[in-house]
Amino acid sequence: MFSTTAMSYTSSPSISFRKFSAFSKPNFCNLPFSTTNHLSLGLGLATSARNLSLTCSYSSQNESHSQRSSSVQGGEGFLRDVLESMQEVYLKRNPTAKAVLDLVQSVDNDKLCYDHLAFRTFGVNGYGIDSLAGFFLDYGYTQRGELKFPQKKLRALWFSPPADSTSGTGSGMNGPLLPRIFISELLVDQMSPQTQEIIKKYTESAGNGNKYGALASSLGHLTWGKPLYSEFQQLASESEYAAWTLVNGHALNHVTISTHWLKTHLRDIKKLNQFLEESGFRLNSEGGVLKVSPDGLLQQSSTVADSVSFQFSGGITESVPCSYIEFAERLVLPQYENLLHTEVKEFHRRDGFEVASADKIFESTSKGQVSRVGS
Repeated sequence: MFSTTAMSYTSSPSISFRKFSAFSKPNFCNLPFSTTNHLSLGLGLATSARNLSLTCSYSSQNESHSQRSSSVQGGEGFLRDVLESMQEVYLKRNPTAKAVLDLVQSVDNDKLCYDHLAFRTFGVNGYGIDSLAGFFLDYGYTQRGELKFPQKKLRALWFSPPADSTSGTGSGMNGPLLPRIFISELLVDQMSPQTQEIIKKYTESAGNGNKYGALASSLGHLTWGKPLYSEFQQLASESEYAAWTLVNGHALNHVTISTHWLKTHLRDIKKLNQFLEESGFRLNSEGGVLKVSPDGLLQQSSTVADSVSFQFSGGITESVPCSYIEFAERLVLPQYENLLHTEVKEFHRRDGFEVASADKIFESTSKGQVSRVGS
């Protein structure tokens, strides 16, 4: 099992920002891992400013469709490598997610397919949805629907993967399909003056770090400095989402297994939930373990988030929520229900997301769920 000892925060020594001297230098700080080993990316992300520019550059709005399609196809391997690096950070910080993936694959020894990846952001100073969306749009993703959560003071956009993406030969990030992307943001201007002041303090201190959200996620770094524990407490008293984002930044909030891509009985999400609970995993019980869309065609569940020791500025170390793993079963749309099972493709299934279900999934990192005893 992974240790939850906090790591010290240091700026990454291997990345040169010399070619970006006209901008404020992002202040990258390490996120705490459940292990003391630093992530070795092997992506060439940090070998030169040229590669860093490739990671974070945004395509010209006047780029022709044919040029964009060609660059997307040529860059898919890079995109998958970046996603794989995000997952490496995620799995090192969240032993429950790794244990679940290992367990499912031990039963269903086939390629895992991810339904979607989710991120959280602060909707202020350029640190909202756009701080990550640009990267995915540049690699062929398409913006789809918007979801609003007025009680939580959140909004979200989801993005579908490029239609011309190739089928991966591996599992997960290199699986048969590229995952959808779900990015949410806190509506900071709707928060109290005290909370707004704290959030703006850190986002403003991060320089142009908002341009490198994908890079920060793949390296396992915050783009701002360590907050005070009192500041974390202030945010948590008003929005647990805000407190989570303050200490986790652009880290993957969760990955989601597409259960309908599994080959065994676990493809039925109800049976998967039962299997996981019998194996000792705690599932998010907010609104019931199984979250079902009104049409019954999208069914979701998730584990409770792991916790990690976080060393705040001033030397205080406290346990904070990290991430979790979700499961989604998308049923075949009524107009395609007569297709043979072997003929069904992802586009024959229910797409999109549901506000009511997503609202309950957000609670996977809440104190009420994380501190809950038993199943």
